[in-house]
Amino acid sequence: MHRKRLLTLSLFLSISLFTLSLQARTAIQNKGSDTLVNVAQAWAEAYSKKAPEVAIAVSGGGSGTGIAAMINGTVDIANASRKMKKKEIDLATQHGQTPVEHIVGYDALAVYIHPNNPAKSLSLDQLAKIYGRGKKYQNWSDLGIEVAGCKDNTIVVVSRQNNSGTYVYFQKAVLGPKGKYRQGTLDMHGSKDVVDLVEKTPCAIGFSGLAYVTDHVKMACITAEDSGPCVNPSVATASDHSYPIARPLFMYTDGEPEGEIKTYLDWILSDEGQCIILNKGYAPVHSVECKAPMLDR
Repeated sequence: MHRKRLLTLSLFLSISLFTLSLQARTAIQNKGSDTLVNVAQAWAEAYSKKAPEVAIAVSGGGSGTGIAAMINGTVDIANASRKMKKKEIDLATQHGQTPVEHIVGYDALAVYIHPNNPAKSLSLDQLAKIYGRGKKYQNWSDLGIEVAGCKDNTIVVVSRQNNSGTYVYFQKAVLGPKGKYRQGTLDMHGSKDVVDLVEKTPCAIGFSGLAYVTDHVKMACITAEDSGPCVNPSVATASDHSYPIARPLFMYTDGEPEGEIKTYLDWILSDEGQCIILNKGYAPVHSVECKAPMLDR
C-alpha cells in the first residue's frame, strides 16, 4: 500500500512539473503569407535553439488568411506579401486591434515559363495583356512566339487564389489600380504549386516568389517599358528595387510589439535573422555579413 502511494505521488509530481513547464513557455502564433511560410518556419526553428522557452507555431494559408486572423485576435504575428488594405485596417480597428507594419525582407516576384518557351524577356504591358480582363493575348503567337509541345500555342495562364498577397500585389503592379484578372486563369493554392504546374505545362506562364525557382523552369527577364532594358529577378535586383516587380515582405502585429514578440522581431531584423531570409532566396532589409555561404540567386 505504501509503495502504491509513493508511485501515485511520483506520478502526480511528474504531471505537475510537466504542466508548469508548459505554462512557463511563451507561445507565439504566426500565420499568413505562403510566400513567407518557408522562411518563417526557418526563423522559428533557428530561434527555438536560442530561446527554447519560446514556442513559435507557423502556418500558411495566404496573406489574407493571416491578416484575418490578426483582425480576429487569434495570432500574434500575421505574415503578408502585400500591405494591408484600408478596409482591413478599419475592420481591425473595429475589433480593437491596432495593426503595426514591419518590413522583414524583399522579394522579386518572378514570372515563370516552361523551358521549351523561347521567350527571354517580357514587358509589363505584355503581361497585362496576358493576365488582364479582355484576353488581348490568348496565344503565344500573339507575341510572335512558338512553343514546342504547346498544343494550338494557347497560353495557359496560371495565377494564385485571391486570398494571396502575391495575387493582390501582381494585380496592382501589373494590371494597374483598377485592373482585373481575365477569367479562366488556373488559380493555385500555393507558390510552389504555380512553379510545379508551369514545369509540367509547356504552354503555361505563372508568377511566384523568387525563392520557389527550380532548375526545371525559366524566369523571364522583365522590362518596365517595351523598349527599355530588361532586368532579371534576383536578390540583388530586389534589394536595389531595379526589378520592376520587387516588393516588400511584411509582418503585422497588434500594436507595437512587446516582450517576447518584440525580442523575436528584433532578432529577425538582426544580421542572424536576415542571413536566414537571404539564404532562403529573399533580399534582406539591410546589408548583412553572413558566416555561411548564401545561395546564388
